[in-house]
Amino acid sequence: MFATLTLLAVVFFVAHVYLLFTSFGKKGFQKTKYLWSHITLWITGLLACLITVIYAGQSVSGVIDVFDTPLKSALLVVIALVLSAAAHTIVKLFVLPKTSGVKY
Repeated sequence: MFATLTLLAVVFFVAHVYLLFTSFGKKGFQKTKYLWSHITLWITGLLACLITVIYAGQSVSGVIDVFDTPLKSALLVVIALVLSAAAHTIVKLFVLPKTSGVKY
């Protein structure tokens, strides 16, 4: 189960990166891909939280054992949301105005 959840988290993170970078292309800014890039990041955070809730304290990984309380595990979701908000702000304020003049 640990390997499956970890693999899912990796797949969703790779999908996040792919969707994020392909949101800006020859076709211009693609809002749907950009939205899905955020959603896949949030899912990655949820999966990471789930992994730590289930496996923290079981010596599966030293990194996972750091998240030994529900509050520490929930921080992974918070981090994913903060990263998403920061990326959105950077794209909205700096990337879009310089690349295509598209307002979000």
